[in-house]
Amino acid sequence: MPVWLREVLALLIGGLIGVGIGYWVRLWQYKQEMGDLEAMRKRLLEEAEKQSRDIILDSKDKALKLRQETEADLERRAKELRREEERLQQRRSQLDARQDKLDGREQRLNKRQSTLDRRWNELEKQESLHRAEMERIANLSEEEARAIILQQVAEESRNDMARVIREEEMKAREEADRRARKLIAVAIQRLASEPVAELTTKSVEIPSDELKGRIIGRGGRNIRVFEQKAGVDVIVDDTPETITVSSFDPVRREIAARAMHRLVADGRIHPARIEKVLSQARKEVQEIMKEQAERAVYEAGTPGLHPELMKLLGRLHFRTSFGQNQLSHAIEVAKLASLLASELGGNVETARLGGLLHDIGKAVDFEVEGTHALIGAELARRYGVSKSVVHCIESHHHEVEQESIEAVIVEVADAISGARPGARRESLERYIKRIRTLEDISKSFKGVEEAFAIQAGREIRIVVRPGDVDDLAAIHLSRDVARKIEETMEYPGQIKVTVIRETRSVEYAK
Repeated sequence: MPVWLREVLALLIGGLIGVGIGYWVRLWQYKQEMGDLEAMRKRLLEEAEKQSRDIILDSKDKALKLRQETEADLERRAKELRREEERLQQRRSQLDARQDKLDGREQRLNKRQSTLDRRWNELEKQESLHRAEMERIANLSEEEARAIILQQVAEESRNDMARVIREEEMKAREEADRRARKLIAVAIQRLASEPVAELTTKSVEIPSDELKGRIIGRGGRNIRVFEQKAGVDVIVDDTPETITVSSFDPVRREIAARAMHRLVADGRIHPARIEKVLSQARKEVQEIMKEQAERAVYEAGTPGLHPELMKLLGRLHFRTSFGQNQLSHAIEVAKLASLLASELGGNVETARLGGLLHDIGKAVDFEVEGTHALIGAELARRYGVSKSVVHCIESHHHEVEQESIEAVIVEVADAISGARPGARRESLERYIKRIRTLEDISKSFKGVEEAFAIQAGREIRIVVRPGDVDDLAAIHLSRDVARKIEETMEYPGQIKVTVIRETRSVEYAK
């Protein structure tokens, strides 16, 4: 046999022997793994059975405990029900006893009522006999006698009532006037204020009328750019060496006036220069508003205001009402309110801050619909001002009913600041119209003969016909006239209504 054949056979025999050994080795490993898996399965089964037994025992314990608790709770509730039933039984017994007493009392009352009815009938018979005898003696029926007596009593009562009301009202008014004059005089004396000097219009003086053409520019280019960028109207008329700046927004008007002053002083007037000067004037005015707001807060003694409220306060520096600067007015009202609150026992801090912020809505009233009081209250509420101060703001013109003494104090301080001598200016036309309206309102009432407005409209004197208006009606007339004036007119301070009823008796000696 060739050598190579023997080698091949040897290799084949060796391979077969190796395959057999590998098979038996794999078989032994498989059996070993199966044994391990079986042992693991048994161990897991034993653990599961043990856990299930523990769970069952724990559930039984919990169920037993819950049952015991339920039985104890049921027993406690049963005891409470038994006690409640016993109380109800006692209450029922007491009510039955009380009902028996009430029944006995009712029987006694019925007996008394029958006795009283019998006596009442006897009295009615006697009264009818007396009435018939009196009618026979007086020769008047019952209705006629009653009418005469009632007329006399009504007339006497009316006169007495008018006299008492007049005396008491006079005493109360004199005492109130005395105290009010003293209080207001003390507050005003402790506060020194300057008269009004601000104007509501802005006029820019120019060196010569030749500059008007340069301000207008070629084809109106310069003035058109200025008006668009500044948001104002520039009036160039025949007034010598003067240009008027007009705008509903006082801040815009101030910015435009300052910018126009600089342009006129510099002489270089063209669109690019106009925009630059307006930007500089705007920054300058913003800085002035910030400084004025800080000054107002310092003078009023109300630190810690929200930055947005500070900006609005600064805008009031350029706002006027009847010529009165609104920021100065706000500071003055804050000081007056704090003085009055200290005298009347109110909250001084609330009154001071309410006085400072009472007209804050005027800073934006031309941008937002509504009255300045309600606008200011909403702004204050938005920026975290206390409810008591917000109430002072929203109620100082009676859009909201006043509910605190501080609100009344702020209203009074506002009226004092606006009505004091030199505080405000009023045009002649508005003054005459207000005086005429006062007299017309007074003459519109029945029984009024003449009405005269005196003391610059601070008092209205009404002369009535004595045959149409008696003393009591005169008192009611003064109140009705005052109420109608409050409802139909706007005026600073207060108006005194005086009704004069004069009876004259004339006779001639012959």
